[in-house]
Amino acid sequence: MSVATSFIGPDHRNLDSYSLNRGIDWPLLSVVVILLVIGLAMVESSSISVAAVRHSDAFFFLKRQLMAVGLGVCGALFIVARVSTKMMERTSVLIFAGTVVALGLVLIPGIGVEVNGARRWIRLGVMNLQVSELAKLSAALYVAGYLMRHGERLRSSFDAFIKPVVLIGLMGALCLKEPDYGSTVMIMAIAVGTIFLGGVRIWQFLVCLVLLVALGAFFIWTSEYRMNRVLDFFDPWANAYDGGFQLVQALIAVGSGSITGVGFGNSVQKLFYLPEAHTDFVFAVFAEEMGFDWRCVLDQYVGQPWLVAYQGVDTLPMISYGGSSMLSVCLALGVVMRVSLESRLSLPEAEDE
Repeated sequence: MSVATSFIGPDHRNLDSYSLNRGIDWPLLSVVVILLVIGLAMVESSSISVAAVRHSDAFFFLKRQLMAVGLGVCGALFIVARVSTKMMERTSVLIFAGTVVALGLVLIPGIGVEVNGARRWIRLGVMNLQVSELAKLSAALYVAGYLMRHGERLRSSFDAFIKPVVLIGLMGALCLKEPDYGSTVMIMAIAVGTIFLGGVRIWQFLVCLVLLVALGAFFIWTSEYRMNRVLDFFDPWANAYDGGFQLVQALIAVGSGSITGVGFGNSVQKLFYLPEAHTDFVFAVFAEEMGFDWRCVLDQYVGQPWLVAYQGVDTLPMISYGGSSMLSVCLALGVVMRVSLESRLSLPEAEDE
């Protein structure tokens, strides 16, 4: 069975409740619950000081994260897990088109919300939606659906091969305009990886890979800000009081935690040394408080399906603060759980029961 077939698999819309419960991936669901509980604890621990100062409420960020968890798990994960993969394949083009439109709307003043020079969000009542987070899943669904519909032609026709590349490139360009370089890289990597796993010819994959690397290098080279970020990443101590300050403080936090950690709630670096400790640097706070042993366990659990893998080593989904990230990851996990369910119920031994 090809990767595309396993992703957009057989239609099981008529499954009864017993079959659905029998096919649930309980180990995966258990890991999700564990990570969510750990995440809520770490969001409160890492944000308590900044929440008290900025909002006069030590539980401000915890309350919002609880709302995001409820929306993500109840309103996204379990609902998506009950949608057949065949239906996902049928609606993937519509979802992709809607996401591209939303990415365009983000760039319009008055619709898109600008924060720290970046226009990435659309305000939806009590939360700001970062469309580029949803674009990652949309790109994966579109490419997988395209492979199901045009897999044979894609492997034999250059026209069929170039179409999804151009459309994904358009999505990446809109993200880059925000600017959101990280999401752009993620979206392109998802597309290229899915196309490769879908069985395209090796030269087609190499063309995409070389083009992706060349464009990435070009956008870094032509931006002083991105170039400085790369240089600071490789040697933060050379610029420890400017561009490398954040990474230096994160390294100090990780080093301070040592093997056993300083204890839950006892992080020093979260006390305004690490900027946005509850989002970008929650990993550093976790390492400082819980130590190296806990980090090793966490890294094993975060290594879930490849769709979440990049974010697992980048922003720690379900651990760090962020409503859009939580919603995006829960949607992705809903897809993963549906694929797992259909795969389990397609096994000969499951069918014979």
